[in-house]
Amino acid sequence: MRILGIDPGFAIVGYGVIDSEKGKSSVVDYGVITTPKEEKLPARLHMIYDDLAALIDKFKPDCMAIEELFFTKNITTGIAVAEARGVILLCATHKLGHIFEYTPNQIKEALTGYGKATKAQMQFMVTRLLGLKSVPKPDDAADALAVALTQAQTGRLAGIFRV
Repeated sequence: MRILGIDPGFAIVGYGVIDSEKGKSSVVDYGVITTPKEEKLPARLHMIYDDLAALIDKFKPDCMAIEELFFTKNITTGIAVAEARGVILLCATHKLGHIFEYTPNQIKEALTGYGKATKAQMQFMVTRLLGLKSVPKPDDAADALAVALTQAQTGRLAGIFRV
């Protein structure tokens, strides 16, 4: 099964594509979608949609797993990220059959067995589970791979289906 993992954002969207078969996962590709800060939010959202659609067309994943939002103190940034996440979900709904959502704690639990794992612990597990020589960079891409691995590890079958 080919899984596209997404770490949502509006300046940087992390993505990770893995193949997972019989309990083993391997990296196909990972990276980030970036949008220029000088552009207005609607233009940035459009760029995210187009770039994600191109990734889906290129890698043809069977499903997408995305991190749910966790709000910290900056609500203004949180709103923009929520809007970007909505665009990501819309694009995936148009292009894919299954979408799975995971909270940060679910991702940490799936990969480390501890829902409050540190960033370093998560990066170690992503590197180890995928047999990589070093931690994927940038952090957003490593986070997206963690989301994809969560889908592979949990083996959830039910998701949001295309309408």
